[in-house]
Amino acid sequence: MSAPPPPLLAILGPTASGKSALAIYLARQLNGEVVICDSTQLYRGFDIGTGKPVPAERQGIPHHLLDVLDPSEEATAGGYREMALAVLDDLRLCNKLPILTVGTGLYMRALFDGLADLPQRSENLRVRLRASTAKRGDAYLHRLLKRLDPQSAQRIAPGDTQKLIRAVEVCVLARRPLTEVHNQGRTPLTGWHIIKIGLQPHRDQLYSRIHARIDAMLAAGWQAEVSRLLAASRSDTAKPFDFLGYKELRAVLRNEISTNAARQAIQQSTRRYAKRQQTWFRRESNVTWFPGFGDNPQLQIQILQWVKRGGSSDPLP
Repeated sequence: MSAPPPPLLAILGPTASGKSALAIYLARQLNGEVVICDSTQLYRGFDIGTGKPVPAERQGIPHHLLDVLDPSEEATAGGYREMALAVLDDLRLCNKLPILTVGTGLYMRALFDGLADLPQRSENLRVRLRASTAKRGDAYLHRLLKRLDPQSAQRIAPGDTQKLIRAVEVCVLARRPLTEVHNQGRTPLTGWHIIKIGLQPHRDQLYSRIHARIDAMLAAGWQAEVSRLLAASRSDTAKPFDFLGYKELRAVLRNEISTNAARQAIQQSTRRYAKRQQTWFRRESNVTWFPGFGDNPQLQIQILQWVKRGGSSDPLP
C-alpha cells in the first residue's frame, strides 16, 4: 500500500488579508516553508508597494520565489509554474511543508491545473491587430473575437485590449478557439494533497486595513523606493512600474499629480483589486473559508487545528 501524498497548503485571500502572517505562523508550527504565488513579488527592488514581508517579519522562515526577476524581465504563468515545480521538488526532498501565499490566482491555477499548449506570440500579427483597431475603432477586437470564439468574448471585457489581442492571436495561430485550446493539453500537479485555505475578512474592515496599509507604506518610503528604481532602470515603462501604486507615484515624481491625489488613487485602485481577487478566488473549488484576518491569533490557532485534522471540508466551530 503506497503512502499518502504529502500535504501542500495554499492560502488564498485579497490583499491586506494577512496571508503572509498566517503562512509564517503555520510554517513555524508545522515545519513548513513559504512559497510566494504573487506576480508582483517576483521582482527585485519592488518591495514596499508589493507588500513583501521584510526579513524581520519572516521570523527565519525561508521564503521562495521572492526577488527572482529583474524589472526588464517578463513574468508569465508558465515561467512561474516552472520555478514553483522546482521549489516543490526541493521541499519534498527536505520533508518540508510547502505553504503558498496566493495573491495571483492565475499563477495558482497554472501550478495546480497545468497550462494549455498555447502558441508563441507573433509580433507581426499583433502589429496588424493594433493597426486594424486604430482604423476600425476600439470595439473591433471584441467583435472579431466574438466571431472566432464566442465563449472567450463573453469572458473578456470589450475594453481589455491586451487580453483581446492575445485571445485573437491564439485563435488565429492555433486555428481553433482559445476556449478549446485551454481545455486540452493540461498537465495538473500530482503527488500532493492540496489544502486550500481562504481568508474572508469583512469588507469594511478590509478596506480600512487597506487604507491604513497604504498610509504605512507611504510613510515607510515608498515614493523614495520608486525614485531609486526609476534612477536605476533603463526604462520607466518596464512592466513593474505599472503595478498598483508604482504607476501613481511615478506620476508624482513627474509632477503630473500631487502626492495626496496619488494616495487617494492608490487606495481606490487597491480596493478594486481586492474585489477582483475575491471574485476570482470564489470560483476556486475545494476552498475552506475562514472569516477574519490571517494575523488574528485566535483564527491562526483555529486554522492550525483544522490543518492538523487533515483539512476536512468544514472548519472548526
